[in-house]
Amino acid sequence: MIAISAEPDGLNINDGCGSTHLDSLQRAVVEHGADLGLGHDGDADRCLAVDASGAVVDGDAIMAVLALSMRDRGELREGTLVATVMSNLGLHIAMRESGIEVVTVGVGDRYVLEELRRGGFSLGGEQSGHIVFPAHGTTGDGVLTGLRLMERIAATGTSLTDLAAVMRSLPQVLVNVPVSDKAAVAANRAVADAVAEAERELGATGRVLLRPSGTEQLVRVMVEASEDTHAQAVADRLAKVVAGV
Repeated sequence: MIAISAEPDGLNINDGCGSTHLDSLQRAVVEHGADLGLGHDGDADRCLAVDASGAVVDGDAIMAVLALSMRDRGELREGTLVATVMSNLGLHIAMRESGIEVVTVGVGDRYVLEELRRGGFSLGGEQSGHIVFPAHGTTGDGVLTGLRLMERIAATGTSLTDLAAVMRSLPQVLVNVPVSDKAAVAANRAVADAVAEAERELGATGRVLLRPSGTEQLVRVMVEASEDTHAQAVADRLAKVVAGV
């Protein structure tokens, strides 16, 4: 094991390193010929990974790997994974093809935990790398997530690259649209009609999400589609409608 950015001085938390800045970890994995790298944030409740090629494996892909691992061990209660609305549609597709149900909740690991408790489920998390194992704790645990990920690699003799390939992330575009009244946007008929039209256009291979910012007068327009250009075009079109409210 090789530790990097592991010299805290009380001021350098998340300073160009860890799960929020993976560049140095990606370089180190490639330079050392490592099997994988694990990046945590300052309080280690998040974990993102880097495969042997230096490619990032985000929280969605980690959840896909761990859900299959727990299913195979008989630990995935009700055959269900809990994720937030920000998880990529690719996660939903991969889990559906594997016979695993995905329950979707609002953004925030508190909502993930609430649903885990409500349904008696055993795994949930966020794209950002907060992964919750309710049998072991009530918050994201980056160290435990890394250990469970490495356990799956060791048990299967399969590289992280190949394990993570179970999921293909669809192109995702996010546009922040300044507005004068977030509530008015949510209630606007023209916006609702535009979203419905976009959803019909995208079909089963795309997704639209409009989410008001919790701290600013912004509406976040998120679109996923099978092609980058299609996702961008739909997001731009929706953004114009939102901006006109």
